[in-house]
Amino acid sequence: MSEDQTMSAEEFQHQYFNDDGVEGEMAFDLESGILGEDDQFANLPAELEEAREQLVSIRDFIRFSVTQLRNYDVVVAQGTTDEFAEASAIVLHSLALDWSANEQILDCRLTNSEKQLVLSLLEERIAERKPLSYLINLSYFCDLPFYVDERVLIPRSPIAELIRQQFHPYFDVNELAKPLGTSVNEQAATFYDHGLEVKQLSQPERILDLCTGSGCIAIALATRFVDALVDAVDIDKGALEVAMVNVDHHDLGHQVNVIESDLFAKLPAEHQYELIVTNPPYVDAAIMAELPPEFLYEPEHALAAGQDGLDLVHRILFEAPDYLSPEGLLICEVGDSEWALKQAYPEIQFDWLKFAHGGHGVFAITYDELMAHRELFNAYVQLLDSIQ
Repeated sequence: MSEDQTMSAEEFQHQYFNDDGVEGEMAFDLESGILGEDDQFANLPAELEEAREQLVSIRDFIRFSVTQLRNYDVVVAQGTTDEFAEASAIVLHSLALDWSANEQILDCRLTNSEKQLVLSLLEERIAERKPLSYLINLSYFCDLPFYVDERVLIPRSPIAELIRQQFHPYFDVNELAKPLGTSVNEQAATFYDHGLEVKQLSQPERILDLCTGSGCIAIALATRFVDALVDAVDIDKGALEVAMVNVDHHDLGHQVNVIESDLFAKLPAEHQYELIVTNPPYVDAAIMAELPPEFLYEPEHALAAGQDGLDLVHRILFEAPDYLSPEGLLICEVGDSEWALKQAYPEIQFDWLKFAHGGHGVFAITYDELMAHRELFNAYVQLLDSIQ
């Protein structure tokens, strides 16, 4: 899909959630293939053909796919977390099955045409190094499906855990909150302690998702806080087109407002948000220079954020209190730039959150804390302005 094209929610639903669930463009000829003369993949066509002839079950093809992903050093970190999860997604999606399908079906046999679909997608994933979510225009976040293409990052933020628990115990929770832990007797579910301050405030009525990209965080927030209005903000028009597809697909146009803005620039400063969530670009220059091929498919401007990865974060910290309620909370993800943020502000004790299912570099900060350190944040903004 080119930058000047977009897909409607109806087209997305028809193409990716139709009755048979199999994309028409996925059937490649394994004999001619897409591998060309690259010696790196010289053995792959024969390996795929052998798999087609000898493997039988879903379980067989998942195991085979894991082996191939590892043998060809495919980087798995965009939407799935390991080779087994990636292989399962490749096989199950090709068969129009839920990615978390019941284990009872794993020994079911595949038809020849189903084998072809699985192996074609696996071949493309290995040879092109293109992330799976871009190949199938589908990713999951907070258990929800999202359309994605190269205009947006592939959803993968640990903030999903916070959304599932409705940011417990900072805000009151209702029946939509999903506890992530277990009690002492391991029978009753309990809320995981991410490290949020205990406030138990009323649920937020206005929420801001800053740097929304595909809209996945904004939409997930809207499904957990059904009485809240959510503003989804991004500077990139292409990303906002994708976000609109997802808003339409989830039928949330009445609740999620998509706004084109350079951070807070086009938002009224009225202390209107009880919750601001932001996953801005935060990759530093050194890491950007060493990204594996898979990450080069993602939009560079959605990853890179200056020498230390904090160009946008400094501005967010300085400007946020003008938009955040005095009883509000800012959640910000900085990933591997956590160390740089600590070095930039050694005087500030950021609240770094813990995660049950992995993830790091996410902090929470209150309105009062933002105001208390505003001069420090302003100093960095002034420094950035002088350099640019």
